[in-house]
Amino acid sequence: MEVYFTIDKTAVAEFKDRGSKFLAYAFPVKTPEAVKACLLEVKQEHPKATHHCFAYRLGTEGLQYRASDDGEPSGSAGKPILGQIDSKQLTDVLVVVVRYYGGTLLGVPGLINAYKVSTAMVLQLIPAVQKNIEVKYRLTFDYTIMNEVMTVVKQNNCTVLAQELQLFCNMDIGIPKSGEELCMLRLKDIYGLEVKPLK
Repeated sequence: MEVYFTIDKTAVAEFKDRGSKFLAYAFPVKTPEAVKACLLEVKQEHPKATHHCFAYRLGTEGLQYRASDDGEPSGSAGKPILGQIDSKQLTDVLVVVVRYYGGTLLGVPGLINAYKVSTAMVLQLIPAVQKNIEVKYRLTFDYTIMNEVMTVVKQNNCTVLAQELQLFCNMDIGIPKSGEELCMLRLKDIYGLEVKPLK
């Protein structure tokens, strides 16, 4: 695994079934805190909705996830939403489906279908983006070798996560896993540069 797929835009889609209205919102998220903020935003936008069901998957390995039925019958909402995120092999994604009850009971199969379809619809609106899985390192160096360091960082498509540039510089970078070995060799060639894995 050297790459993962995610989304970089938000979108909304609407699905109707026997009077019930389902509004699906997709958000790119990186942390459980971001998930909470997006959920709050949707709840504030739809305070009168019957349910705010959601699912998310986080992390390049996709190990952090959660599915919530928010009062719908167990397994009828959160699981189908997560199932659609997984069928597209996405991570760092949150989908919230807001339901306005229309007076007709849909039954569990109907609910599963409605949450599944509305999630599929919203995810179709956003092209998946491929990102490199990165290994994080901290670089510590003297300002005089800044150019050499930046050259290697740029040529190896590293992401600068944080930097503190003074006479002595600290820089946290993400090195694409696929090119980690080569990049490390080049960094170790720079005299006076200290490289440590970031925990």
